[in-house]
Amino acid sequence: MCGIVGMVGEGVKIESLIEGLEKLEYRGYDSAGIAFPEKQRVNVHKTVGKIANLKEELAPFMKSTITAGIAHTRWATHGAPTGANAHPHTDCKGKIAVVHNGIIENHSELRKKLINSGHKFHSETDTEVIAHLVEEHYEGDLPSAIRHALVDLEGAYAIAVVHADNPDMIVAARKGSPLVVGFTESEAFLASDVTPLLKYIRDVYFIEDGDVVLLAPGKLEISRVDGSTVKRPVTHINWSEKSAEKGGFPHFMLKEIFEEPEVLRNALAGRIKNGKAHLPEMESVQSRIKSARNIQIVACGTSYHAGLVLKRFLEDHASISVEIDVASEFRYRNIHIDNSTVVIAISQSGETADTLEGIRKVKAQGGTVVAVTNVVGSTLARESDVVVYLNAGPEIGVAATKTYVSQLAVLYIIGAYFSQIRQDDDRVIQIINELEGMPTVFESTLSTINESIVQLAKEYYQYRHFMYIGRGYGYPTAMEGALKLKEISYIHASAYQAGELKHGPIALLDKEFPVFAIVPDDGLKAKVLSNIMETRARNARVVAICTEGDQEIGRIVNSRIEVPRVSEVLYPLVMSPYLQLFAYHAAVLRGNDPDKPRNLAKSVTVE
Repeated sequence: MCGIVGMVGEGVKIESLIEGLEKLEYRGYDSAGIAFPEKQRVNVHKTVGKIANLKEELAPFMKSTITAGIAHTRWATHGAPTGANAHPHTDCKGKIAVVHNGIIENHSELRKKLINSGHKFHSETDTEVIAHLVEEHYEGDLPSAIRHALVDLEGAYAIAVVHADNPDMIVAARKGSPLVVGFTESEAFLASDVTPLLKYIRDVYFIEDGDVVLLAPGKLEISRVDGSTVKRPVTHINWSEKSAEKGGFPHFMLKEIFEEPEVLRNALAGRIKNGKAHLPEMESVQSRIKSARNIQIVACGTSYHAGLVLKRFLEDHASISVEIDVASEFRYRNIHIDNSTVVIAISQSGETADTLEGIRKVKAQGGTVVAVTNVVGSTLARESDVVVYLNAGPEIGVAATKTYVSQLAVLYIIGAYFSQIRQDDDRVIQIINELEGMPTVFESTLSTINESIVQLAKEYYQYRHFMYIGRGYGYPTAMEGALKLKEISYIHASAYQAGELKHGPIALLDKEFPVFAIVPDDGLKAKVLSNIMETRARNARVVAICTEGDQEIGRIVNSRIEVPRVSEVLYPLVMSPYLQLFAYHAAVLRGNDPDKPRNLAKSVTVE
């Protein structure tokens, strides 16, 4: 998730911008850069890798005073992590520099129009179109040019812009990506969050969607895209600088769970058009998808659980048989693959060793590989036929939370795309329509559920064992819930298909072995209710996660969590934050650091 810093005023030094960027390192990034007006041009410096590389390049100038400057840490989405793709980006004349967080959905169309108008591009990014749009509209009034440019943009953004003709001014704007600003008598500041600002100010303004902000020495003006002036309330921040790196949250895991609404917006951005899945990156393999005789999904851990949801979705809505295997087993199977096989490989990091060996085997036998990953330029992305990115931003906590939510959203889109190509199931239209509303559902959910999950965790965190059960789409959800609990709380948790209880696992159950039942109001609810009664007959306590308003379940379980009613296929998505929060709070109550579970690594690059 990219980071922005901007400063304007009498005491601004280059080292101040760099220090601000360092406060945003926790967000993760692959390149960094700064820009500032100087001698009728914008001076731009950017490097690949850590901020230390940028500091080394700027070492002779760190103490230099500037009138205004913008800085950026980039997490690659459009274009690999290269110097050319790093921010800031400039216009043709080298007078305008732009930094940007978010995704411009219509950048391809805008780029074509701008090239036809004579503009020259130097990067693969979506961001560069903003610099050229501002140039196109600039007639001496920078805020006006930016407002006109914003009208052309579709997608999410937080931007900051400097112009060599206005050396003591920064103009910023926001839609869907965070931006906070503030000022003193002689300076003004902006950033992606409050962390870089706390050294200078404690009273800040959180910019809202559709706001355009002019920052000048000791001055801050907020207006709307139509030019009308607005006021935003001041917020006093009393966090320490260290706690602010986590946005005021005690752990990155909790912060990343609360980022899930924004993550969903980024995952879906530009991928739904006219009520259908829109994946231009898949066009080159469309004919192979249509003629495929079988689909194979390969993944590990949490990615495997997301893949289980996709398997069921494709079988329900794309009229094709689907196999799924954990990559560590898949790579050693004597599988029969040819050019009629499409393999979907899922890896958050794109560097999972077993998954990579699996897709190399597929490629050697003539199969087609569709990669789903979060990291632009990763090995998986490079070695696959096509890649669909999660756009979740970096995840600092080892346990996957927001990336799992992003994986599910992207896989639903992929599933809908396959359905459109193969049989065009009308039921998918309703699913896509609901999926578009999921960011809002998550915002509403996360604003209300945390305290109730804390209380539930207090009831159960001292147990040594837990069994998660589910059927249909509820089984992958049970597996993911059990994985989260065991990996950060160290409570032994296992997951079973609810119908398998009587074939062995039920022998474990007693009053010291509670059950977590995944039981939404779907086609298999009655079956799961019967399984719950089987567990109650063994004196096991039962927690149920169910559809809101389900009084029937409330009468037969000890505790319940209610989730919004959605289509059957979407319950794994809408249940995710509840299960993640339960595991998180259980871990904290047991005195564990949920960000750094023992014996685990974020990216598994060994067999």
